[in-house]
Amino acid sequence: MTSLYLPRLAFACTMAVAALAPFNAAHAQAADTAFVEKLVTPDTLAEVRKGGFVLYMRHGSTDNSRPDRAPSVDLNDCNTQRVLNDEGRKQATAVGHAIAKAKIPVGEVFHSPLCRARESAELAFGPMHVKLQPELNLAYTANLTAEEKKPVLAATRKLVAAAVPAGTNRVLVAHAPNMADLMGYFVKPEGTLVVLRPLGQDKFEYLGSIPPSHWASLLK
Repeated sequence: MTSLYLPRLAFACTMAVAALAPFNAAHAQAADTAFVEKLVTPDTLAEVRKGGFVLYMRHGSTDNSRPDRAPSVDLNDCNTQRVLNDEGRKQATAVGHAIAKAKIPVGEVFHSPLCRARESAELAFGPMHVKLQPELNLAYTANLTAEEKKPVLAATRKLVAAAVPAGTNRVLVAHAPNMADLMGYFVKPEGTLVVLRPLGQDKFEYLGSIPPSHWASLLK
């Protein structure tokens, strides 16, 4: 049994920076301005089609009547976790279809080990016949202590900051609290895709978000 013996904590967003500025977690500073979300534009989408970006997807809609059974979440037992509901499954499938329709190239796909993220990755990207790679250090940070979050955030930082070859994009399927801890942005609603430009050396740039309802206008 693989368990997370971790106390559930309410996470705090202790850092936020201007939306267009590169993020460097090694030099995080206290937030004095709120994070500003912006929608991806057709021009940004055209750039993403060329590759070289990181796409961070929050898992699909979930059944909130079933919270994670912290502190004894079993990664091999979805009954101990909050899972996708039927709408979330349709949502993840639709996001995958939209990405394919938009002709966005997908290469590496990493996902949190929790069932809601794994299933979202399978539904969205499985039909693309790309390798889906579970990454323990993308686990849900709201269940972790500050000390336990450190390797998770370090791994996420590495994945969003490392260079991505032209002609492909790296995908991460994980959770909203992780991005809130990393850059002060609580990704919502569920199923939202966040576009990031990796800059290397723990730095990355936020370019915009695609909530599920935004795909229709982008793909006109």
